Parts: sequence; C-alpha cells; structure tokens
Amino acid sequence: MGESLVTMEGIEKRFPGVYALENARFDLRPGEVHALLGENGAGKSTLMKILAGVHQRDGGRILYRGKPVEIPNPRAALQLGISMIHQELQLMPHLTVAQNIFIGRELRRGMPFWLDERAINAQTQQLFDAMHLAIDPRTMVADLTLAKQQLVEIAKALSYNAEVLIMDEPTAPLTETEIDELFLIIRRLRDKGVGIVYISHRLEEIQRITDRTTVMRDGHYVDTVQTADVSLERIISMMVGRAIYESAPELPVEQNAEVVLEAKGLRRGRAIRNVSFTLRRGEILGMAGLVGAGRTEVARAIFGADPLEAGEVLVKGQRANIKSPADAVRYGIGYLSEDRKRYGLTLGMDVQTNIVLAAYHKFQRLLGWMHDGNVRTTAEHHVKGLAIKTPSVQQTVKNLSGGNQQKVVISKWLTANTDILIFDEPTRGIDVGAKSEIYHLLNELARQGKSIIMISSELPEILRMSHRILVMCEGRITGELSSAEATQERIMTYATMREG
Repeated sequence: MGESLVTMEGIEKRFPGVYALENARFDLRPGEVHALLGENGAGKSTLMKILAGVHQRDGGRILYRGKPVEIPNPRAALQLGISMIHQELQLMPHLTVAQNIFIGRELRRGMPFWLDERAINAQTQQLFDAMHLAIDPRTMVADLTLAKQQLVEIAKALSYNAEVLIMDEPTAPLTETEIDELFLIIRRLRDKGVGIVYISHRLEEIQRITDRTTVMRDGHYVDTVQTADVSLERIISMMVGRAIYESAPELPVEQNAEVVLEAKGLRRGRAIRNVSFTLRRGEILGMAGLVGAGRTEVARAIFGADPLEAGEVLVKGQRANIKSPADAVRYGIGYLSEDRKRYGLTLGMDVQTNIVLAAYHKFQRLLGWMHDGNVRTTAEHHVKGLAIKTPSVQQTVKNLSGGNQQKVVISKWLTANTDILIFDEPTRGIDVGAKSEIYHLLNELARQGKSIIMISSELPEILRMSHRILVMCEGRITGELSSAEATQERIMTYATMREG
C-alpha cells in the first residue's frame, strides 16, 4: 500500500487530573480500513480528536505523508485532508442537505449575500452521484432517517477532498440493512484510496469491514494486528488485559432475600427492548455494557425521568405507578446520575441544603419556613457518617472534590429514606483514593439492607463490587452472570452480542 498516510508517534495528552494518553501511536495507510478499539476511556477518541485538530497533543509527533505537521484546529485538519465524523451527528436539521454540506463555504452569485442555491445543489448532486447515493440535495435534514444523515456526514467530509476519514461509532443508530449500505460506501471509498479509521464497540463488524486493528488500553498502545489473523477472543483479551481489583464483594448477598424491585418487559423505542430483571434486599446488582447499550435509559425509566412505552415496575411485589422522579422517591427509589453536577447537585448551594434537597418537606415548619437546626443536625450527621471532607456544612458544594460531591449526593438520597439506590457511574471523575471510599460506602449500604443497582463502564469495578451482573447490548439484556462465574472476557462477549 506504499507509505503511510498518517503516522502518530509518542502521543501524550493530559487533562486536569487525568493522563489521557501516554506514548500512544497509530498509523494509517492509503486504501485501508483500520479499526481503533478499546474499552470506554481507553483513549481512542482522544487520539483521533488530536489528529482532527479538536485537541492539542502535549507530546509526540504527527507525520502526514511522511512529513511532520502541526494541526492546531479542525480547519487545519480539513485543509490537510483529514476529516472526522463524530459519534454525535453535527448536522443542522432546519437546513437542506446541500446547505449542510457547504455551510461556511457557500457558493454565491451577484451580490455577496445571495446564495447560489442552484450551484450548491448541483455540486452536492455530483458528490452523491460519485458515492452512488440516492438523496435529493434539496431535502431538509430533519426529514432524513438517521442512516441517511450518517451518509450526508460522510459526503460532507468527502466534499473537503478528504484522504483520511475518521468514523467514531458510525453504526450505533443504524439497522442491519442500513449498516450494509454504509459498508458498501466504505468499501468504495477504500477502493479509491481513502484511508478510514473505524472506531466501534461492535466487534463482529470489525471482522467484516476492517483490514488492520489497533487496540488501546488505559491511554496506552497495546498492539496492531491484521484483522483476518486474529480472533474476537484475542481482541477482547487485548482490550481488557489489565489487572483486576484485588477483592470481590465484601459480603455475600442472602440468596433468598426479599425481591425489592422487579422490572417486567420494559420498552422504550430502540433504547430499551423488553428488559426484565429483579433486585433483592442487600444486593449490589451490576449493570455492564458499552456506550449506547441502554443502561442509563433503563435507570432513568425506572426512576420516572423518561416515560416507558410498555412494561411495569414492581416495588416489594406491588405495581409502582411511577410517572416522575417524585413518584420514584415516594416508592423509596433514589437515582445518582452519571452527571452529578448537572442532575445530582445544586452547585451554587451549600452542603447542608443539597443534603436535604430531596426531603425538603421533612424540615419545613408552618408557613414554609425551614427548621434550620434540624437541617444542620441532619447534614452534620451525614458529613460525619460518610466522612465528607468539608470545612463546614455551609461550604458551597462546587468547592468540594469530585469524591466528596458524590458523597453529598448519596447523603441526599439517604436523607430521603430511599432503600433502592441506582448508582450510574458512581466513581466517574474521582481519584483512586476516593474510589476506594465509595466502594466501602456501597458495601456498607448493602450491609444495612439497602439494595443497589450499579451501572459502570469499568469492568474491574463491576467485578469487584457486584453480587450479580447484568450485561446489556443495544437495549437488551444479553447475559446474566453470578460474581463467581463473571470474567472481563465473558462480560465483553455479552456486551458485543448483537441481535440476530
């Protein structure tokens, strides 16, 4: 295939408190589809965003066609011939297909402010003809299916004469037929010499469409292999091959304990597809899966944050009519969002106010006045019991560390007297020491009889903490494992098990 189109060597990237990439490397040849794989947080998207000019590297070098280059911004990348299609589509639904493709470089005629719509449509049609796409350039993007929007994104990238096309989870919203159509386009581009970087969690697709595979783990380069020469089992092993946390759950769950929560046939579009499971008293139920598997969607539906199309939730054997988070709290369910700063805390308020926020009515006197003494006593009790590091309960929450903020959210739900706690990515964004404290706290809550659903993208965390593990893929539960039989490899196998 000749010289490499792109060579990345010794790439370093640091974010505040996080070493995202360390001595990472990658290369791409003309006319190949090169898979870039790794678990959530492995660094693959960060590496490609550096190549696309979204992030700036802190070390290492990038060669384009053998020559060192600087890529200070996305426009510089496009000028080189490097284009990235992000996981979240970036089209404007209120504009036509052609207007989206040429936005920011519109063709004009006569007066400078007159768009030459005819020329824009004609050039878009030429582009579509070359790609064998049957899309009318005058169609509003809002009227296209997700699959067609994905193809428009590809066309937009190619309109810059891209030689390098980076595709981040391109098939996530697509059906099997739409994926076949996308793969046909990818093969045509490969045959024309375009180098394609293909980021995906769907491992069976890797064998169908890619020529080589590079695996990353924890911000480091692991290996590059010919896709045809390696098994899925070997790829999974490379992806998850780090050390597992040293200990299993701190206590066994009682096998015949009361079922406190039961989900039956939950459905919500393609995000939740016939999900059923049970949760017992004192159990930590782990929910594993990759990005887009539907774990958070299930949690939000149970908590009443999103409506269900079908199915029912039972709390202690009785059907629960949960239409809102307030309903869920009345049934004793608390939800700790993965985005605690947006959904779990009021950052501008103090610790004590946040702690009593979900049970405000308990502390109200006549005429709505707050019983300040009770609020302070309750907050100080939780600060001491959960070892929240804060100068006082009057400290503003935004000034606390991530781990202590998480403890404040937990305190809020304990104050509301919730017995069923859903933790969505409980240790995201907190340091190793704080993680250990959160693990101990979850085990202590289970020991007290609280029932916990723990959603986590960190497999060692799931393995360490869970009594039982549910694995999801594309809105379905694809596997259930006891703590004794669970391994990282088995979880990853279920997490990539598509329907059909």
